[in-house]
Amino acid sequence: MTRHQAGLGPAGSGPVRTPDAQQGDQRLLRRRVGQADLSAVGDIRRALRELLGPSRHSAAADVAELLTSELVTNALVHTDHGAVVTATVGEAGLRVEVRDFVAALPTPYVPSADDGTHGRGLLLVQALADAWGVHEHGMGKVVWFELGCNGAAPQF
Repeated sequence: MTRHQAGLGPAGSGPVRTPDAQQGDQRLLRRRVGQADLSAVGDIRRALRELLGPSRHSAAADVAELLTSELVTNALVHTDHGAVVTATVGEAGLRVEVRDFVAALPTPYVPSADDGTHGRGLLLVQALADAWGVHEHGMGKVVWFELGCNGAAPQF
């Protein structure tokens, strides 16, 4: 069983809160977000702030919240399924993964002035994360980012 599969409820069952854990020097957050449940984005942000603990008021924590919100929103808006959000904080920094259940891989694009605020999520991730990527995962994909992994950013 992968860590993405642990703690998931039945498909379409809505939000499932699994207990957050601490494994060694790592702190872990895992949440399932129901299909089209955009109100869950705020819940994920609050849970991430709790996970980050004392550093939750830092500029890096603000970036983490922004990028997590973008990835979760993308997963909910661009798929007809829910998503699984996993955040891990350790000595190497923060890694956030958002798994959805649609195989189509996202690609950043340069939005036009007519797009308003639409289409900038992955561009923000690309610009602000120390590392990011997308990989296929079973029946879907995982979009992830890391902060603090290059040693220059503050520890979480």
